Amino acid sequence: MDLLPILHLKRAAADGRIEARIHAQIESLTRKDTREGKPFYAAVLADAGAKLTLRAWSDGPAFEFCEQAKAGAFVEVAGEFTMSPGFGLDSKRWTIRELNPDELAELLDGPPDIRGKQAADYAFLDQTVRGLADPRLVALCGLFLDDFGDRFRRAAAARNNHHARRGGLVEHVAQMMRSALAIASAYPALNRDLLAAGVLFHDCGKLWENQMPVDGFMMPFDERGELLGHITIGIEVVNTLWRRLQQKPEWAGWLPLDPACEDVRLHLLHLLASHHGELQFGSPVVPKTPEAWALHYVDNLDAKMEMMSAGYAGSKHLAARIQEKVWPLPGNLVEPLGHFHPAPSAPESTTGA
Repeated sequence: MDLLPILHLKRAAADGRIEARIHAQIESLTRKDTREGKPFYAAVLADAGAKLTLRAWSDGPAFEFCEQAKAGAFVEVAGEFTMSPGFGLDSKRWTIRELNPDELAELLDGPPDIRGKQAADYAFLDQTVRGLADPRLVALCGLFLDDFGDRFRRAAAARNNHHARRGGLVEHVAQMMRSALAIASAYPALNRDLLAAGVLFHDCGKLWENQMPVDGFMMPFDERGELLGHITIGIEVVNTLWRRLQQKPEWAGWLPLDPACEDVRLHLLHLLASHHGELQFGSPVVPKTPEAWALHYVDNLDAKMEMMSAGYAGSKHLAARIQEKVWPLPGNLVEPLGHFHPAPSAPESTTGA
């Protein structure tokens, strides 16, 4: 059987039955009973890119292992997988065993494609913010990446809805940055440096709220994240780094700059505070500047595109080109229109008239 990341397994199973192996961490293991009283375990498995839930039935080969196993164990699961109506990715009879140390080390490194993409995304972010024109924002972004770069690389962008994986925040922020730079080119009145810094910092509180450990894929709950939320934490992070800027020898030379230093700080904080767009979605204020609206829409766009991508990969088909909706999107997914490809030109005749 081929060894596949969970995300690749979901895509392959959407096209039919597939025999495969996965390496993952048991995020949770819950014993349940059917209405008829038949016992089973619901096992939530996670790797660097995705999660899945499998049921180990009492008459199946995995049930005995689940009786002894605990959340946090690293395992190999092997079996025949299908997309089951009402359950998503499923396997009736699957086997499970613990990983050996070499297999565990390889799993924690992540699949090469995800690892490579996230490394390229992080390098792009680093190069972009260190190349801004405003020296105060360059220094602020540099402090953040220097102090929290490793933590940033491990954080997820969300617990469930989008980019909910180790390193997902880097992917989300990098794609937002690409969109923001394009929008700043289309709307030159926007403060490009401020918008770029807002993209980098908008979810920086998730380095605590949605942090992944060094040695696993189980996202713990964080008391700071629960009590304050990522927007409040992010504002605290920016203010703390800004106070460090004021201690730099360059600070005196920045004081005469236009716009004023305090205005730059306040406008950046507004981007963090308003990026959810509406009070009912957790922002303490609504967007009140062009850059704040641009950041909000770029954030929302990338989240929705990721939700749709994950939905196409993992939701069941309701008809030939229609798939079941994924929460929180409001409707079923319809297969997108493919890219236009011109018809090949007919070869020119080489015969004479």
